[in-house]
Amino acid sequence: MTAKEFLDKYSDSAFVPFERLERFMKETLIAEGVPAPDADIISDVLIESDKRGIDSHGIGRLKPIYIDRIDKGILNPVTELGIVSDNRTAAVIDAHDGMGHVAGHKAMEMAIGKAREYGMGMVAVRNSSHYGIAGYYATMATDAGMIGITGTNARPSIAPTFGTENMLGTNPLTIGLPTDDPFPFVIDAATSVSQRGKIEVYGRAGRNIPPGWVIDTEGRTRTDTDGILKDLTAGKAALAPLGGIGTDGAGYKGYGYATVVEILSAALQDGSYLKDLTGKDEDGKDIPYHLGHFFIAINPEFFLGEKVFRRVASGILRSLRESRKAPGEDRIYTAGELEWEARGYRMKYGCPVPGSLQDVIDTLSERFGLERDWPWD
Repeated sequence: MTAKEFLDKYSDSAFVPFERLERFMKETLIAEGVPAPDADIISDVLIESDKRGIDSHGIGRLKPIYIDRIDKGILNPVTELGIVSDNRTAAVIDAHDGMGHVAGHKAMEMAIGKAREYGMGMVAVRNSSHYGIAGYYATMATDAGMIGITGTNARPSIAPTFGTENMLGTNPLTIGLPTDDPFPFVIDAATSVSQRGKIEVYGRAGRNIPPGWVIDTEGRTRTDTDGILKDLTAGKAALAPLGGIGTDGAGYKGYGYATVVEILSAALQDGSYLKDLTGKDEDGKDIPYHLGHFFIAINPEFFLGEKVFRRVASGILRSLRESRKAPGEDRIYTAGELEWEARGYRMKYGCPVPGSLQDVIDTLSERFGLERDWPWD
């Protein structure tokens, strides 16, 4: 993507410096009762998503996912982490329905610390909440020169292969690898064809989603974005697993990986799973989501050393990027490269904020009496 293509893509948006957006999110969270150190972590996770061009998980999630849930009393602004078990290489944390970013940050810190001393570390979390982009935590490990792996379950969205009922969450299985490139290899993707956050981006733009992303109760694909967003919550529609509806596109593979993440996000920590993660009780009343996560750090120094790992990993990635291109294609990318490229443009021009999100920012600014110095004012 050229600079012109980038600017044309967001021609209907205002560009805002990231420092300004991050400060706004931190001030909003503090006004909502989140302690300042926790607000630092949460706003850092969210702004990192926007910096990487992952608009589905950045500032657009501030109000509907976090502020609104705190308002409803189903998300605790003060995160009280409890250690359920802890030994040399493994631990279990109870987040007590606090902020998932805070729990995730602490858990990966613990996993990295264990890996630094013992070669590997794994920490499981229960009774947590949405923790933002999984890639943030994998990158915490790569920044420490380690392999990072994380996953989380989520409210039911994916139908199993040959089913139409939303049972599994979008359940990312995320892996980060340190390299000699300016950026790490980070594969951070849902185990569905797409995720709810991306559908929300289509909704904010007033666009229908492509066919094959969503299945209805009759087994047919749907594209009506606004109706889908309502019916996903109501259980009248479900996301297709990675690979698509049925077996023609090997949807059973996405279904299988989503199941692995569900089990690792619940079984190690005796946590909630599947239909217990709807955020509703049997009477339809809003309740905490009780999500689970897991975090793994692997230290290459305990094998043949970090330098060897980076050299071989980078050799593999360069060979892939330099391999024969398809007709009409100029580049082959490896995971993390597009996000790095997006980051370059965004750090230069700012974060694109569409009109619908500008309205949300204005509403929060007015509610909490925050400074109003936005480009659209």
